[in-house]
Amino acid sequence: MAYTDKSCREFTALTASKEPVPGGGSVSALVGALGVALGIMVGSYTVGKKKYADVEDEIKACMEETEQIREDLLALVQADVDAFEPLSKLYGMKPETEEEKAKKDELMEATLNEACAIPIQIMEKCARAIELSKIYAEKGSVLMTSDAGASAISCKGALQAASLNVYINTSSMKNRERAEELNAKCEALLEEYTALADEVFCWVANKLKK
Repeated sequence: MAYTDKSCREFTALTASKEPVPGGGSVSALVGALGVALGIMVGSYTVGKKKYADVEDEIKACMEETEQIREDLLALVQADVDAFEPLSKLYGMKPETEEEKAKKDELMEATLNEACAIPIQIMEKCARAIELSKIYAEKGSVLMTSDAGASAISCKGALQAASLNVYINTSSMKNRERAEELNAKCEALLEEYTALADEVFCWVANKLKK
């Protein structure tokens, strides 16, 4: 059974157990998908209302894109689980000869590089979702403004959590040039989009407190 087909209770119980998966990557993807879903909900309460007729086409386009991001993030929940298996096997290998050690090192480097791809994708999806949450907050139904803010800040948490799953893998890479390249990509996404999420959150919070 795919992890996204499990109940909320089952998924959280497995996460809390000694099972190696789901871990931080899968959880960040799921949190991102939930945050994205909040944005879609804002759109659902906006489209079809006369009050928002002038932004309906824009909101519909946002909803279409956001729905795709939601589906992508759900797929990345399972992809992260699948990516961990070969890495786990390599960590369990006990090479005895120099040739076996060299082979393990080669495979480990390639697998670590591949393991970084999933959380980076999660980060990229969440980054775009944060951009879309700003549109939902500013142009969506005022009745759902809090949900637009919750969307932004949930995706921010998912973005940050996913970055840690990149860093734990790059810390073990021997190719430091590649590791620093991946780290720099994460840092750029974090710098731009945590700031944007905070901006959306503060805008929403201030609007609600008036």
